[in-house]
Amino acid sequence: MLADKDRIFTNLYGNLGVDLKAAQARGDWDDTKALLERGRDKIVEDIKASGLRGRGGAGFPTGLKWSFMPKELDSRPSFLVINADEGEPGTCKDRDILRHEPHKLIEGCVIAGFGVGAKAAYIYIRGEFYNEAQALQRAIDEAYEAKLIGKGACGTGEVFDVYLHRGAGAYVCGEETALLESLEGKKGEPRLKPPFPANAGLYGCPTTVTNVETVAVSPTILRRGASWFSGIGRENNTGTKLFCLSGHVERPCNVEEAMSIPLRELIERHAGGVRGGWDNLLAVIPGGSSVPCLPKTVCEDQIMDFDALRDAKSGLGTAAVIVMDQSTDIIAAIARLAHFYKHESCGQCTPCREGTGWVWRVLERMVTGNAEIEEIDMLETVTKQIEGHTICALGDAAAWPVQGLIRHFRAEIEHRILERKKRAA
Repeated sequence: MLADKDRIFTNLYGNLGVDLKAAQARGDWDDTKALLERGRDKIVEDIKASGLRGRGGAGFPTGLKWSFMPKELDSRPSFLVINADEGEPGTCKDRDILRHEPHKLIEGCVIAGFGVGAKAAYIYIRGEFYNEAQALQRAIDEAYEAKLIGKGACGTGEVFDVYLHRGAGAYVCGEETALLESLEGKKGEPRLKPPFPANAGLYGCPTTVTNVETVAVSPTILRRGASWFSGIGRENNTGTKLFCLSGHVERPCNVEEAMSIPLRELIERHAGGVRGGWDNLLAVIPGGSSVPCLPKTVCEDQIMDFDALRDAKSGLGTAAVIVMDQSTDIIAAIARLAHFYKHESCGQCTPCREGTGWVWRVLERMVTGNAEIEEIDMLETVTKQIEGHTICALGDAAAWPVQGLIRHFRAEIEHRILERKKRAA
């Protein structure tokens, strides 16, 4: 369990003030100038040493990502883009940072911006987050007034601007290149890579796209030291993490915990346990709607980090833990997710455009048992034809929940099909 002294987000629940003065009282903006004066290389090296991996879902090493930005600058400016388009079902961590800890994010923008050699940061926020956008804009205005950003940011003599951009609400804009397209005023569709954003991103300039939580923790890491952060969790899975606990639990909540915490401990300690007790558990989706579910037998000893969940053929993703008890129709639940991905596909890639709709229609029939046993294997084959064959990861996100259903609950699908045939006979 994470000790209170190691918590980064001390106002996660909004119990304390959100304004600049309150944020400074909690340690934000504490001699940020000294952190920036360490220089670009030292900032990146410290983030590398901390073991911080991207908190947006992919889990790519953050320091390594920042190091991809060109050192020798040409006539093009460099940009930092913050992905605050939090659209993953079950995920609500960035939203709480935006409304209760906005200054941590803005200070993180300055730190990360200097680390990647950027001249400005663009925060792309989900359109539905109206109140969050208002809170963040107030914090940006306060930071400008205090000369923490803008001309002479934090007393450095450098110019660093922060802009807020409200998106139009498409799930696919959470993908980094689709986000850039939308930010440029175009239709939100993913770009082919290469070129990667670090070479040609926003307006054709070198760009680093990163998640809200990833950036917001960077000032604290630099202040407390990389060794402090890397001392929490397991090797290659270090630091603290915001977990979103929802579904059939007694007390749904967001909580900051140590990486590698056991799943059962996380649910029972912070969410009051599964509704009806642990024995009433059916399955858990451990990382937001786009990762495969895990049955109770696996959940017993499962720990919550990138590598452990990958070994369990699932993923940490955004760490949105969705709990389902025995009352859940697991086939209908996954069919509902399939409908979401079918609806949100941008239609650019044929496997995704055609496949997501087909998968959903087959699952809808399986909910009622109106299918053949051999269609289960056919369904799995189609998901593997979608997975890895699209420009962006939405195809993978649509395929993985269905693969998890077939892997762990195939017997339930077969039972439903056979029961329908019995009734019809």
